[in-house]
Amino acid sequence: MRCIKYYEGWHDIKRNYPYIGWGHRILPHEKFRTNLTFQQADSLLRSDLRKLCTLFRKYGRDTLLLAVLAYNVGPYKILGNGKFPKSRLLQKIEQGERNIRREYLDFCRYQRRKIASIHRRRQTELLLLYKP
Repeated sequence: MRCIKYYEGWHDIKRNYPYIGWGHRILPHEKFRTNLTFQQADSLLRSDLRKLCTLFRKYGRDTLLLAVLAYNVGPYKILGNGKFPKSRLLQKIEQGERNIRREYLDFCRYQRRKIASIHRRRQTELLLLYKP
């Protein structure tokens, strides 16, 4: 939670729409007219992470690592869909391979460019959440 809060930063509804709180994307059925309190934003973040953990539950000890990554990049970039293939990271985890550092750190790109701040975030997430 602290890692996400630190790297996401606070999103103001006026400046960062459709994001609010600590990176929660406002869904079509949600109506927010004013900014959230820190307590409301914390609750939304926990709810979002819980949903993502449920989505990645079958990956056992890597559930939280994948959920935190999906919170930032979206689950479709990891699981794949019609537009994206299944990630190499997930393929390696499914094969039982534990050397996933390189694949995890590859999720630090924006428009094919490596972004240093995102790379630092991925390194921190690995240190906190990855257990080889």
